[in-house]
Amino acid sequence: MSINERIRNLSSIAGGLMGWEQRGQVGVVTFNRPEVRNAMTMGMYHDLAQVCRELDTGGGGVRVLLLISSDQNAFVSGTDISEFKAFSTPEDALAYEETVGRCLTVLERCAIPVISAISGACTGGGMGIAVCSDIRIAQANIKFGVPIARTVGNCLSVESIDRFVRLLGVARVKELVMTAEFGNADKAMAWGLVSEVLADWAALVNRAHELAASVAENAPITLSVTKEAVRRLAKVPLPEGGDLIRRAYMSRDFREGVDSFLNKRKPRWTGG
Repeated sequence: MSINERIRNLSSIAGGLMGWEQRGQVGVVTFNRPEVRNAMTMGMYHDLAQVCRELDTGGGGVRVLLLISSDQNAFVSGTDISEFKAFSTPEDALAYEETVGRCLTVLERCAIPVISAISGACTGGGMGIAVCSDIRIAQANIKFGVPIARTVGNCLSVESIDRFVRLLGVARVKELVMTAEFGNADKAMAWGLVSEVLADWAALVNRAHELAASVAENAPITLSVTKEAVRRLAKVPLPEGGDLIRRAYMSRDFREGVDSFLNKRKPRWTGG
């Protein structure tokens, strides 16, 4: 069975939640849950990581991975909040953060360049995916942020915060989380989140495929070892953060946040 066949058999791709195609030397993953702004299920996280594992084998001739949405309204708006409804123990929260973290690590360490073409909402887990990419370009309608302090009252893992800080800096990450506000295209450029902003959806799609094809023509070993060198430079032992995850996810505020989000009402925070 070929790499393309194995990827097409992944549940999220076979079920239409993500698309897959190979265009020459470029593999394209398309997030395709427009009705929920491409909110990620756990299966989608797993399958995105598995796509990277398959591509890491070097078969199929794919030299660049492009991540894009099926429409212009959202890149990825985060994790599907319904995934949190069943959380009742600290182990649930720790397992969730560990699983998502592991999947994002596979994406970050993918041996080939990863390009994210961002349109519309790029929030929460969507920002995590974007930050793990090597090159990020955006449509002018980009809306990025980590609004968890206003929505469900959970937290980012230490690993995720480390990635955000390495790209954006300490002050900007604190601002993102503490204000729970969204940034626009101008701020995305100023902060270094994206390297290029395109006027509209058609321009973004065209530029994304053009850029991916151009990168794919370059020396693959040069690109791969450069990625690994950058990763090694950033590699420092991270402190334990399980106590922080337990505190956030086991709080009354988190349960209130999930319930209010799913029932489309404003949360009533108590700090407990």
